[in-house]
Amino acid sequence: MRIFIWLCSVALAVAASGAELHFNFGDYPAGATPTNFSSVLAGGGAPGVWKIVADAVPSVFAPLTDKAPDVSRQSMLAQTSQDATDGRFPMFVYDGDIFRNFKFTTRFKLVSGTAGQMAGIVFRFQNVSNFYVVRVSALGKNLRFYKVVNGQHSEPIGPAVNLAPGAWHTLAVQADGNQITLWLDDRLALPPLGDNTFAEGKIGFWTKSDAVSYFTDAAVEFTPRIPVAQQLVNGVLEKESRLLGLQIYALGTNGATRIIASKDASEIGRPGTDAELAAIQNGTVSFGRERSAMLVTLPLHDRNGDYIAAVCVKLKSFFGETQNSGVTRAMMVLKMMQSLGVSADDLQK
Repeated sequence: MRIFIWLCSVALAVAASGAELHFNFGDYPAGATPTNFSSVLAGGGAPGVWKIVADAVPSVFAPLTDKAPDVSRQSMLAQTSQDATDGRFPMFVYDGDIFRNFKFTTRFKLVSGTAGQMAGIVFRFQNVSNFYVVRVSALGKNLRFYKVVNGQHSEPIGPAVNLAPGAWHTLAVQADGNQITLWLDDRLALPPLGDNTFAEGKIGFWTKSDAVSYFTDAAVEFTPRIPVAQQLVNGVLEKESRLLGLQIYALGTNGATRIIASKDASEIGRPGTDAELAAIQNGTVSFGRERSAMLVTLPLHDRNGDYIAAVCVKLKSFFGETQNSGVTRAMMVLKMMQSLGVSADDLQK
C-alpha cells in the first residue's frame, strides 16, 4: 500500500521499498514560477527565466481505442530566457530534499535556440560550482555527461544522438553509491559510470545559453535518507529493544533544545526542557520517575569530550531499583552511541 501526501505541488508516495516524488507543474497557473525551487546560474549572462507554460504532450500510454486522443494539453516547466551568452548555464534546482540513491526521470522538448538547443538534468548539486550534469544537444547531436568541481568542467563523455527539436523525449539518471547510469528514451545511453566526487546532493533541470526547453512528467524514485542522529537511535534499539523511550536533543540557533531523533518518530521536533539544556551546556545528568519507569537525561559528547547533544533514556523500573542503578543502565546506552565518535556536524546530517 502507498501513502500519498500532497504538499507545495509535490506528490510524495511512500512505499516499503522507498519513496517517489512527483513534480506537479499542473498545479500552477501559466506564467507562474514553481515554489520550492531555486533558479541558479553557472557561468555568465542573465539568470534563467523558469515559468509554467501549456503545450500538447503525447501520452505515455497507448490509447485504448483508435478514437481516443493520444496527446493532451498540459502545464509544464519551461526555461524561456533567450540570452545567447556562451558558457551560460541556467538551472532550476529543487530545494525540498537532498538525494543520495535515486532515479530521476523527466520528459523534455527542445523548443528553440541559436547558440544552443539543449536540455538536461543536474544532480548531486552542491552549489553552482560543484555538481553532475547529463544533457542532450540537438545542434551538437550528442548526449554528454560531465561534472563540475570548483567551477572546472571535466571532459564530457557520451555518444552521438540525433534529436530533432520539437519532439518529446525522456531523460533519466540513476545514482546508486558511486555508480551512475543514464538513459535516453528508455534506452541505456552508455555503460554505467563510476565516480566518487559527490555522494549526495540536490536535483534539478539544466539548460544552456539561449536554449528554450520544456520539461514535464518529472519524478524521482529514491531511498529516503536516515539522519545520523536517527541512525544512532535505531542502532541502540536493535540491541536494546526493551527501552521504553529514547530521544536525542540538539540545541537550536534560538538557544532552545528540540528532539532530532526518537524511538517514536512523531516526537521529532518537539521542544526540550531545562534538563536537556543543562545536559548540553553543563554536562548535567538528570533523573526522574514515572509510574513503572525511570527517565535519565545525559550529555552526549564527541571525541574531544565536548557536549554536542542530550540523550534521554526511558527505562522500565524494577521493584527496589535505585537511582544509581537506573543511571548506570542509561550510561550503557549512552556509551553505545559515543563509541561511534559522532561530531556536532554529524548530527546535522
